[in-house]
Amino acid sequence: MKEGLVMLVPNLDPLSQSVARRGHLVNKLIERRTAKVDGTLNLSHPGHSVKFLKMTWKKLDCSASQVGGADDIFCELFGDQKAKNSFWLDSSSIEKGRARFSFMGGKGDSLWKQLSFRLSNRSDRMCKGGGHLSVEDANGHVNCKFLEDGFFDYLNKELLSFCFDEKDYEGLPFDFYGGYIGYIGYDLKAECGVASNRHRSKTPDACLFFTDNVIVIDHQCDDIYILSLHDGSPSTTSRLEDLEQRLLNLRAFTSRRLQSQASRGLSIVKLKSGFFAEKSREQYIKDVENCQEFIKEGESYELCLTTQMRMKLGEIDSLELYRNLRERNPAPYAAWLNFSRENLSICCSSPERFLRLNRNAILEAKPIKGTIARGSTPKEDEFLKLQLEYSEKDQAENLMIVDLLRNDLGRVCEPGSVHVPHLMEIESYATVHTMVSTIRGKKRSDVSAIDCVRAAFPGGSMTGAPKLRSMELLDHLENCSRGIYSGCIGFFSYNQAFDLNIVIRTVVIHEGEASVGAGGAITALSDPDDEYEEMILKSRAPIKAVLEHQSSIFSSDTQK
Repeated sequence: MKEGLVMLVPNLDPLSQSVARRGHLVNKLIERRTAKVDGTLNLSHPGHSVKFLKMTWKKLDCSASQVGGADDIFCELFGDQKAKNSFWLDSSSIEKGRARFSFMGGKGDSLWKQLSFRLSNRSDRMCKGGGHLSVEDANGHVNCKFLEDGFFDYLNKELLSFCFDEKDYEGLPFDFYGGYIGYIGYDLKAECGVASNRHRSKTPDACLFFTDNVIVIDHQCDDIYILSLHDGSPSTTSRLEDLEQRLLNLRAFTSRRLQSQASRGLSIVKLKSGFFAEKSREQYIKDVENCQEFIKEGESYELCLTTQMRMKLGEIDSLELYRNLRERNPAPYAAWLNFSRENLSICCSSPERFLRLNRNAILEAKPIKGTIARGSTPKEDEFLKLQLEYSEKDQAENLMIVDLLRNDLGRVCEPGSVHVPHLMEIESYATVHTMVSTIRGKKRSDVSAIDCVRAAFPGGSMTGAPKLRSMELLDHLENCSRGIYSGCIGFFSYNQAFDLNIVIRTVVIHEGEASVGAGGAITALSDPDDEYEEMILKSRAPIKAVLEHQSSIFSSDTQK
C-alpha cells in the first residue's frame, strides 16, 4: 500500500507537491493508515484517492457580543431564504463548562457538498444490504450511487483519504476545522451488528454537509474565528476577508429578539390537540409491561422504550421555531440543520453527548440515564434533585449503561485506559434534572474515527443492555422507525476528530410534518404509569416550542 501512495503523489497539483516534499504529510498518512490500509484506500476506488487539504483561519478583533451574539450572527449571515442548506452546532447552554464552542455555516465554496443516504429496502430479496447515496456538489450537480458496503464504510474511506498539515490548526482551542457536519439516523444500527430494521424511516438515514467555510464562536472567551478549507484555491483569502467584513458590519437585531421573547408568552390551549401520538397511554403502558416481561425472562436487563408524537404543519418558519426552542430549553449539544433538497429541518436541544474524539485521541461518552422535572420553588427543586440523586431505580439504569459504554469503548481503546471520571452526577437544565456519567479512554492507534462510532452506535442510553438483543426486542415493540431521533448530530473534522450528540429533545420537520420522539429506560423496578409520565415530560419542551410557534402564526393571521 505504501507503494500505491507513492505512485499517487507525482500526479498531485503544484501546491500538494510542495506540501508533500516536506515528507511530513505523506509519511504521517502512511503511518496513520498502516493497520487499516487494505480496507480503506484502494486504487480501484478513484473517489477516495488522496486529497490534500489546506486550512486557513483568522481570529476576529471584535467579540461575539459586540456583533449581537451567536443568534444574531447566524440569522444575519445564514437566515435568508429560510436558512437553506445551513448548520448551527449550538452550545446554547454553557454553564459549568458543559460546552464552549458553536459552529455555524451555509453553502460554501468548491469543496462543499451534501451527502444523503438511504438504506436499501431489505424486503427486496435481491438486495444484500448497503444503500443509496446521492451527492450534490457546490454547483448543484447530483451524482447517485449504490454503496454495497454501506454508509459507514464510505464515510470511513472519505475521512481516511484526507491528507493535511497539523500546523494548519496549531493554536486553535477547538477540534473542528472543516469537514462533515450533519446527522446519522438510528436505523444505521443495521450497519453496526443488528441484522435488519423492522421499520423504514421516512427521512434519509444520514445527511451530512462537507463544509469548507465555518464560523466558530468561543463562548468562554467571547471570541469569533473564521475558517476556510481549500485545496490551494487563490480565492481563499478574499473569502475570509469577505466573511470578516460581514461580521464586522453586524448590529444587534432587537426586533428579532423581541419577537422571539414575545412568542414565549402566547397561549397554546387552542392548539393543544395538534399533536397525535403513535401510541395511546394504554398502549404505551402495555409496552412497558411487555418490556418487564422480557426482563423477567432474562432477554434484557434494561430496554429504552420510545414512541413518536406528530403534527401536520402549514407554512412554518422552522428557524424561528428553533430559536424559540433554544431560548426555552437551552442545551450544550443543541443543533439546527436544514437540508433543503430533502425538505428537512432539525431543531435539536439535546443535553446529551454521545461520543467525542479529540485531537489527542481521547474518546469520551456522557450518557444520561435518570430524569426528573424541575420544581416550582427552590425548596421543591432541591428536593426533586436529591430524589433523583438517591433513586435506586435511576442509579441502576445509569450504572447498566455505564457498563455498556465501558464495553463499547473498550473495543477501540488501549487496554486499561477506559475509566469513569464522573459517575451519576446530577446536571440541571431549564426544565429537568438529569443523572449523567462520563466514560473516557485512549483510542488505539490502529482504529479510525468511524471504527469508534461503529463500536458504540447507537448510543447505549437509547437502546438498553445487552445492546443488540435489546434493539431487536424494541424493533418489535415500537410501531414505527425512530428515524433521526435516537441517532446523533455533530461533526467529523477532516483530521478525524469528532463530536456527536444523542438526538433527543428534538423537533424533526419533514415534508410538512413535525415529529418529536421521547421515551425512557424500562427496568424491573419501573412503574408503568411513571414511565409514561417521564416520556411526556421529555417531549414537553420541543412540543411546546412547536405549538407556541403555530400559535404565533395563528395570532398574526387573525390580525391581518
